Parts: sequence; structure tokens; C-alpha cells
Amino acid sequence: MGSVASFFGQLFGQQKGPEEERFLRANDRTFNLSYLYDNNAIKTSKYNVFTFLPLNLFEQFRRLANAYFLFLMALQNRHKSDRQVNNRIVSVLIDGEETNLKVKQALTVTGELGDRIDELAGFNGEVRCEPPNNRLDKFKGTMTLNGQTYSLDNDKVLLRGCTLRNSEWCFGMVVFAAQTQHIGPDTKLMQNSGKTVFKRTSIDHLMNVLVLCIFGILASMCAVLAIGNAVWEVNEGSVFEVFLPRDEGVDAALSSFLSFWSYIIILNTMVPISLYVSVEIIRLGNSFYIDWDRKMYYPKSDTPAQARTTTLNEELGQIKYIFSDKTGTLTQNIMTFNKCSINKKAYGELFDFTGQRVEITEKTEKVDFSWNELADPKFIFHDHSLVEAVREGDPEVQAFFRLLALCHTVMPEEKKEGELYYQAQSPDEGALVTAARNFGFVFRSRTPESITAWEMGKQVTYELLAVLDFNNVRKRMSVIVRNPEGKLTLYCKGADTIIFERLHPSCKKLTEVTISHLNEYAGDGLRTLALAYKDLDDSYMDDWRRRHHEASTAMDGREERLDELYEEIEKDLQLLGATAVEDKLQDGVPQTIEQLAKADIKIWVLTGDKQETAENIGYSCNMLREEMKEIFIVAANTAEGVKEELQNARRKMCPGAAEEPSVTVSRAGLFWLQKTQTVQDEKVDGDYALVINGHSLAFALEKDLQLELLRTACMCQTVICCRVTPLQKAQVVQLVKKYKQAVTLAIGDGANDVSMIKAAHIGVGISGQEGMQAVLSSDYSFAQFRYLQRLLLVHGRWSYLRMCKFLQYFFYKNFTFTFVHFWYAFFCGFSAQTVYDEWFITLYNLVYTALPVLGMSLFDQDVNDRWSFQYPQLYTPGQLNMYFSKKAFVRCMVKSCYSSLVLFFIPFAAMRDTVRDDGKDIADYQSFALLAQTCLLLVMKIQLCLDTNYWTAMNQFFVWGSLAAYFAITFTMYSNGMFLIFTSTFPFIGTARNSLNQPNVWLTMFLTSLLCILPVVAFRFLLIQIRPTINDKVRHKVRKEALPAPAPRRPPARRISTRRSGYAFSHTQGYGELVTSRRFLLKLPLRGRQIMFTPKDSSPLAENQPQHYRTIKEEEQEDTQSTSTAGGMQGLKC
Repeated sequence: MGSVASFFGQLFGQQKGPEEERFLRANDRTFNLSYLYDNNAIKTSKYNVFTFLPLNLFEQFRRLANAYFLFLMALQNRHKSDRQVNNRIVSVLIDGEETNLKVKQALTVTGELGDRIDELAGFNGEVRCEPPNNRLDKFKGTMTLNGQTYSLDNDKVLLRGCTLRNSEWCFGMVVFAAQTQHIGPDTKLMQNSGKTVFKRTSIDHLMNVLVLCIFGILASMCAVLAIGNAVWEVNEGSVFEVFLPRDEGVDAALSSFLSFWSYIIILNTMVPISLYVSVEIIRLGNSFYIDWDRKMYYPKSDTPAQARTTTLNEELGQIKYIFSDKTGTLTQNIMTFNKCSINKKAYGELFDFTGQRVEITEKTEKVDFSWNELADPKFIFHDHSLVEAVREGDPEVQAFFRLLALCHTVMPEEKKEGELYYQAQSPDEGALVTAARNFGFVFRSRTPESITAWEMGKQVTYELLAVLDFNNVRKRMSVIVRNPEGKLTLYCKGADTIIFERLHPSCKKLTEVTISHLNEYAGDGLRTLALAYKDLDDSYMDDWRRRHHEASTAMDGREERLDELYEEIEKDLQLLGATAVEDKLQDGVPQTIEQLAKADIKIWVLTGDKQETAENIGYSCNMLREEMKEIFIVAANTAEGVKEELQNARRKMCPGAAEEPSVTVSRAGLFWLQKTQTVQDEKVDGDYALVINGHSLAFALEKDLQLELLRTACMCQTVICCRVTPLQKAQVVQLVKKYKQAVTLAIGDGANDVSMIKAAHIGVGISGQEGMQAVLSSDYSFAQFRYLQRLLLVHGRWSYLRMCKFLQYFFYKNFTFTFVHFWYAFFCGFSAQTVYDEWFITLYNLVYTALPVLGMSLFDQDVNDRWSFQYPQLYTPGQLNMYFSKKAFVRCMVKSCYSSLVLFFIPFAAMRDTVRDDGKDIADYQSFALLAQTCLLLVMKIQLCLDTNYWTAMNQFFVWGSLAAYFAITFTMYSNGMFLIFTSTFPFIGTARNSLNQPNVWLTMFLTSLLCILPVVAFRFLLIQIRPTINDKVRHKVRKEALPAPAPRRPPARRISTRRSGYAFSHTQGYGELVTSRRFLLKLPLRGRQIMFTPKDSSPLAENQPQHYRTIKEEEQEDTQSTSTAGGMQGLKC
């Protein structure tokens, strides 16, 4: 009823202005309906039943000469997915950047209601909050209940698309619904999803302009011929009136007018309908190639690549900028405990008998943890010496893992005896606890006052005295525990630089060794943190706890007083060592990024993750490198500060550059009505990188700073934007589209990537752990980031090359065909007489030339896929529009003009005074028409053969088959039998056999073909010798060298870096307050009511397997080892 009332309220004019505040009352539908808030249905489809026809017609008519194409367009199948979402009882969309646990807590006053339906039904709280907006990290509102007002913030709100974890049920009040007709979507997810737009390729836009030019050329040609007709009628027409009398009332002017429209009909082949039909067939075929590509099939999830559109294939060969998400796109969102440093000794690497480092592969022997009944079977480690040290009782090693088992805020879940699942706020913190578990220190359970662990098979319960929680300023966390013997210990872990500042002076030598190990870990792109401890005495602890209680209950200065106490106790620490955790990249990500960079494609990473995490992945992917001249960090909190940081970075990179950007203004589009602005690229000496935070990006995207941001970012080889909202991602893409006039591609896997995917020219969705929202909004989809290089460097490049070849050849063959008519008009009294047989005109585009050019456009390739990967530079011509442009179109017209002159005048001269072998005259119109059309067809076939680089059986069949069909049809139509049956339809009786049996006719065909083709061959030869392209060089190399073998597998190069990851666990506020509050243990009994949430089997923490970078082999993948789906980081997603 609510949706019906809202609909009719809007239908009959009950509209309202922009919302300033939203006001809701629980359990009072009448009150809430009075505000005309919409229902919870979402709408992502482009059309509805009323708008489909007009919108579709509008879109199709944007292609000139495309009115006939309306019936081929089908309604995109988005309504089905909308209904699936709207009809679910509980929305289970996995949304967001991270699959990590997020803490959401209800107000105490509402939490006490529990699941008592009678009390919930009587709840009458009123909520006042901000109007719908796109800010995912903020919410402001209040709830009034029984005269008391309570504050509501982001921690009290569940966003649409959340997944419930660690809770069997929840009751809530809907604040924002999904769709509002008058102002747009209400929910933050829909506010960030972006508008669905029609995407068209740059070739489509160019075609509109060219077709308009062709119309102008056609009109000009017809006007010239009409004027010629008028002149001829005045000067020569009276001579023919004796046997060709004029109709009454027809004078030279009227004859000229009628001649104009007659030539419009005759010369209409300059813009044939078959052009658009063929373009769509080629695009459809190239889309099937993507769908059928087994090298883009991911067997682990049974996911093939999918082209979800058929209109953008050639655009894949012109990409200049790629905008990529991080989590789930570049990474697997799986953390693995890789290495560690304990008491001056590094663990995790293997060495041979000569002391050389050994690469760890899947065949390397793994550590056997069968001695530990509680070990995670999916945890993998290869250094046996660490297990031996633990089992032999090494006190430092055992203290190291004891700290990892105790110092955290992980929540355990044990459904069956011995089957432990850890719920962690971040996957890296969970990986550390899992590592301790496998090495014999198993975190088993916790209460607000205690932590229970199994240490080397023995149960030990520690009294938990305090949790000194993590925050962005402290960059560390600590716990204070008392062991069963009564010994008090503070365990601390955090950013290595922060921990080292608080160490006891006696740790100096140990610190130096540990720092060297950390530098090696940072060189490998691992996320590190340091571990330390401190023994406490009872008297000091009693006094500290008393002061801690006073500070925590203070009304003023609570945070400052607590920080002082934390600083006081967290000093003079004893260093235990350091950990190195790997954020597992997807297979082949560094190699893919390297290949794309060689293709001159710039990759920008737009992520919602924190700066530190984004930088780590940048180093792991080799996007950030130690040898870079400088990495600029833009993190100012004011517009002036952001401007200053951007300008300082630009001046360092290019000191001599002008202060104001060089912007070129030009006209483009149909009728040149569209005004474009292009910011020119500026050359810099060396490699630079730019890292900018979301709050700084918000200022940089403002109108007065946009060009400064773009200018500085484009000078850098790598750009990383972190902590960005979905809407900011789209704004960055639109900024580059607007001022760089380059083709963009956005790739992501989550619902927060949808707006970016829609904004880019090409949107690619990765079907992974983040659900299907990105895939449903994308143009292309697959399962792994590494397939992107095959999509672009192989399928995209081939599609662009084929489309350009098709257009050049198609225009050439049709212009040449048409221009012959133009020349003939000067010799037939401008009488609108066709030079060819009418049946030839009908079958020229339909039968004789259609299949051969389609064969070339569907199967041609300059080099195969292996060579395409070997030389990514082959991709750059597409970015520069080298294969088809306005200049190429003009060259095509000049070439057609020359060919048509040869094709008309050589046969005309050869037939003018020619006689047969028996002395009879063959210089008649029918023989000339046959000779001219045969010469035209032969030239077109030879030209096609010259343009074809890759011959298949289908190409051969189409070329020779169409030529054979021509002669067969010609002899049939010019036979006595066809003339006797259809006298008026087939008047060319005997022409074929009388003409084609004469040597001089065949000699004329040879001469004409030679004169048409020889200049083309000579020009191409000289061009290759004087100015060869990258394609020419590679094709020359292909003919001389064998097929390149896949590059050998090699271990990643070891880097030593002084830059270290600050910390390897979540950068947000921790769980400390929740852990000590007793509230997380509250479980209310379920009463008899309908099940609202379907329980799902929990998944393990992570696929704890080592990451190996290997060269991507373009061979069919074989899934030789099964792995489980990662997903143990089950969190309340927002």
C-alpha cells in the first residue's frame, strides 16, 4: 500500500522540494506515508515499457542512415535482475571494498528490546536524520524515545547490501528506501551507483561525421551532373529530339532537376545499408570470440569471459587509461603469514647448501602440522626450522607466538570440537592469529575478563586486565594479561617505527638486525609490524588501573587522559621480533600491469582502502618502485593545502612548465556542434608517482583545482587514489574523459565500483567474492585481473584492426563502384544511365563482395596472440587512431578516385574501336558494361588479398567462391534460356560468351588490374622501407624467427627497501571496547517465529598458500590442485 500511495501521490501532483531533513516514526505507517517517501524497490534498467521505444529510437537515430536498424535493438535484460533483488526476503548483496568484519552496535535502549515481538510492535521512537546523500562513511541523526534524545551515527546504521555476520537476527527501521521518483535513489548504494548511459565507440562518432561528409559529396556530385545535364540539353539535346522526342512541358531546367534526383538514386551506393549490417555482424562475431576464449576461462570458479555488449569491441583496442579497484580486483583479499624475524633470526625463506636463496613453489615440501590437532589444514609454511624451534621450547620463539595468540581482538567460533573459525576485523589480523594457532599457540575462546589458549597442547587461561585499543594516531594495540602463575605482562604489536621508539635501550642490537630483516620484507612488498612485551609488577598495575578507571569515567578530556596513560605504560618494551604478511595478489597481476605499461596504457588505482594498504599493493604490483625519483603524497585537509601540494609536485617534475595548463579548444561531433577541451601532455624526466587521499581528492575535484589535479597526475607514471567514495571514482574517470579525449576503461568487482564502470568508455566486471553488482553493470566480465591483458592486447587490438580494415576496404570498394558512374555520365549525355548491368548492381554488395570482406573482418590478424604479448607496443597505434581517421578516409577517397578513373577509361578506350577475331564489332554498351564490372570485381578481389594478413580456409572459400559465383551467375543470366523465359529482365543475351572468349578482353582486365594495384604495392613497399610501423617491424621478425615460447618461470627479484609497511592490521578503531563490554557474548534464545535469515556454512579464514608470481602462459589452464573459497573474514559488510 505504501508504494501505491506514493505512486499516486506523485502522479497527481503531490510533489515536494529537496529534502532538508528526514522524519520517521516507528510503527506508524500513516504518519510516514504522509511524507511520500518511496518504497524499497530498486531500478537499474535503462528502459521501462513506456520509454523503451522513444529512447531507443533516439539512440538509433544518433547513427545517421540507421533508421532501418530499430527492429534489431532489444531491450536490455535488466528488469529480471531488478525483480530478483526486489523480491528477496532478505537482501544478501555483498557490497563494498572489503569483506572484513565491521562492528555495528544498536543503542542500549533499543538493544534491550531483544527479539520480543510484542515490545517491538509497541516501539514508537522517532528518527530525525540528514536527507539522502552519497557519503558512505557518515550519518547524522537522532532518535527520540520517551522524551529522551539519543545520537545516531554511522556505527548504528546498516547500509543496503550488507551481509549479517556473527548475529542470527536483527530488527531495524528503514530510513532510506531504494528509489525515489522525483529526486532519484535514496539509499547510499544507489546514490553512488551512477546513471546508466548509452555507450558508443569513437568509430561510431567518427562514422556519423563521415556519413554527413559523404552526403555532402553525394549532393555535390549530383549537382554537377544535373548542371551538366542542363548544359547538354541546351547544346546537344535538340539533335536527339528526332528519335527521342521530349515529353510535353519538359524543358532543360526540368530535365536537370529530374536528373539530380535520378543520380541521387544511382549514386546512393556511397552509403549502403550493408555497411551498418556488416558492422554489427563483425562486432557480434568478435564478441563470440571473447565468450569462447578458453584462455580467459577460470576453472576454479567455472567462470568464462563474457562480452555483455556487442557494440564496443573495437574500443578495446584504443584504451589509454585504466582505472582499477584494488581489493578483489588486484588482490584476492587473502592474507598469508609469510615470514618473521625472531631474536635476530629470519624465518620463512629456504636456502640450498651453498647458501643461495631457493624459490618456493607449489612443489616445495611443506611443513607438517599433523602434530597439532587444532592446526588449520589450509595454513602453509615451508621453513621447517621455525617449527623445530617452537617444539624444542625456544623461549623467544614461544613468546613470539604467545603474543600473536593473545594480543588481538579476534572473535572465535567453534561449531564442532576442534573446528575453529576466526572472525577478524581485518584479514591480516586473522592471518597472524592463525599462524600462532598452527605453531602450537591456539587462541580458543575469550570472555570479558579472560583469554583461553592452548599452548603446545596444554590449556592456559589468562586473566585479561586491559585492552589498549588501536586507533589511527597510536598505530598499535596492547593487552595486559596475568598468566596462571600470577605474572603480569603487557603484549604490544604495531607499526615498527612506533614500537622502536618505545623500546628499552638494551634492545639496540636486536633492533638493528630486525630493521635489516624488515627492509628485506618491505622489498618483497610484504606488510610488516613489530612485536614487543613488558613485564609489570602488581603494585604499579594496581595504581595504573585505578587511574585508568578515573580517566575512562571522566566527563572532560577523557581521550587525552587515556592516551597519556597508554603512553606511560607502553614504554621500555622488550623487542620480540617482527612479522611479514602478504596481501595475496591475484595470479599474474604484476606481469599484467607490466605488459599494459609497455603498451603505453596508464593505470590508476582508485580504492576505498587506506593509504598504507594501497601503497603496499602498489609496491607488490611494481606500480611503485624504490628507483622512482619521488612519490608524492597529497593529504592536505584544505583546498589551499591541496593546491599547494599539487603545484609543488608539478614544479618538481617539470620545473620549466608554465603555471597555467595548455588547453586546446576544438570542435567535434555531428555538425561540429560539440566543444571539446584537451589538456596537453607534458614531458617529465624520470618516473614519479602520486598518492592522494579521499578527503584531499574531494578538494582537488572542485572546478578550480580540476585541471591542476589532472595535469599533475598525468605527469606521473602511477596514480593511486585511496579512501575514495564510489562517486569520487566516477568523477575521476569523467575528469580524464573530459580533458584528455582518451578512451578509458574501469575495472572492479564490487557494488561500489558500479558508478566508475558506468562512467568509463568500457566497464569490466570481475566476478569474485564481492558479488555480482559490478558484473551486472559491466560491458565485459571475467574472473581474474590477468585476463585483462588478453582482452586488450589480443581481442581488443584484433577487433580494432579488423574494424578499421573493414571500413577502409568497404569505403574503397563502394566509392570506386560509384565514381565509375560519375565518369560515365560525361559520356552518356548525363542521362542517369547506369554503367553496369542492373543485376550486377543488385548483387555487388549482397553476394559478390559481402562474404569476402566479412571473412577478412572476422578472421584477420596481423600477428598471433603469442607475438601480441611478446610486443605489447603493437597496441599503441590504436590509441593514436592510426588505422582509421578522417585523414585515412580522405586517402581512401583519393585512392578510389584514381581506381575509378582507371576502371572506366582503360576499358572504355580498349573497347572503343575493338573488333572480334572474326572482324565483327564488339564495342557495344553491353560488352563494355560486362568488361567494366568484371575489371572492378577483379581489382576488388586483388585488393582484398593484399589487405589480408592471415589466411584461413574460410577466407579462401569466400574469395574464390564469390569470384566463381560471379562468373556462374553472369553466364547464367546472359544465356539464351534466361532471355527466352524472362526477355525484359535479362536483356544481355550472349554478351558473356561473346566477350569473354576474346584475348584482348582478358588483356584489358590484366592491364586495368595492374594499373590499379601497382601503385598501391609500390607505395606500401616504399613506406615500409622509409617509415616502417611497429606492425611492419614485428611482422618482418615473425617471418624470420620461430614462434616465441612462453617466458621461463623465474623467482621475483629481491629488493632491499628502507620503506616499510607501518602495520599489518586494520587502520580503523579496534574492538577493544566491545571485547571488554560483555555485550558480544549476549545470545538471546530464539522463539518460534519465521526464519528471517538462512544460515550459511562458515568458511575458513583464508587460503593460506604462498603467492608465486609466474609468467602468464597462453595455454589452456589445468586446475591441478583444488582450493577452497576464501571467505573466513566474515564481517558485517557496509
